[in-house]
Amino acid sequence: MTKAYIIHENESWIIPLRAALEELDVPHEFWHLDEGRLDLSQRPPSGVYYNRMSASSHSRNHRYAPEYTANVLAWLEHHGRTVLNTSRALELEVNKVKQYLELQKFGIETPVTVAAVGKKAVMEAARNFPYRTFITKHNRAGKGLGVYLFDSIENLEVYVNSAVFEDSVDGVTLIQQYIKNEDQVITRCEFIDGKFYYAVRVDTSEGFQLCPADACQIGEQLCPVGEGTSSRPKFEVIEGFSNPLIAKYEAFLQQNGISFAGIEFITDSAGRTYTYDVNTNTNYNPEAEGLADVSGMREIARILKGYLEKERQLAEDSF
Repeated sequence: MTKAYIIHENESWIIPLRAALEELDVPHEFWHLDEGRLDLSQRPPSGVYYNRMSASSHSRNHRYAPEYTANVLAWLEHHGRTVLNTSRALELEVNKVKQYLELQKFGIETPVTVAAVGKKAVMEAARNFPYRTFITKHNRAGKGLGVYLFDSIENLEVYVNSAVFEDSVDGVTLIQQYIKNEDQVITRCEFIDGKFYYAVRVDTSEGFQLCPADACQIGEQLCPVGEGTSSRPKFEVIEGFSNPLIAKYEAFLQQNGISFAGIEFITDSAGRTYTYDVNTNTNYNPEAEGLADVSGMREIARILKGYLEKERQLAEDSF
């Protein structure tokens, strides 16, 4: 039987997708690629492959899951299998520098960013940075890892030389322009099958919880981006959202083999918009979706079912 194969490394994140696949009666199998073996002499099973590998896998002790997945995706693509979120998508998922450079090709503005390897280089980057207020973040991150706000070189130096400092898993720390938003909100645009699905407003007043899934929380260390408390919902689907960026985002996704993604941007007090994150392992907030009567996972299941039907039709036509 032709199936949808879901490549991942986090059991808690696939629960809603499994429910949606079962609801729509989509034949499927989950491949947890934390570890395993790959026999290059074998052909992969027929089917459709959906890559949900995450840049934050190392935070769940799945250090080499992306590297293993990259090889599995290369194998699948070599044999002509349909892959949704290709090896190129994974390459961008685990590298924010490459994300920003690729976004810029499509006329999408990103924050001023300097990449540095090593504590000495991090400090030199900050001293020469054009903005006195800046944030740090991990190049390979997810879940807001390493995102901290600094308003002085001295505070950064204390952090870098403290036991709290944690290097990015790839060794690359980013010094990035801090975009001040008076409303303390960012916008996350969700794309399914390369097309805009909906946008969600995210309240960042209590710090960046960049992942909409309930399981993702950033710890309260040093000075997280955002402050205070808010009575607003953390996530809220925006009704009738429209923005010129959507067409640029869709072109970017199509060019880079990305079928499913959440793309985040922030608008400063002068109305200038900066895109700062592309997440190809997108999750959805159940409360926000419930209020808006939408379901990203159900829509993904529907799309996977459609791809499987195309695969079956092609197989029948070949006989």
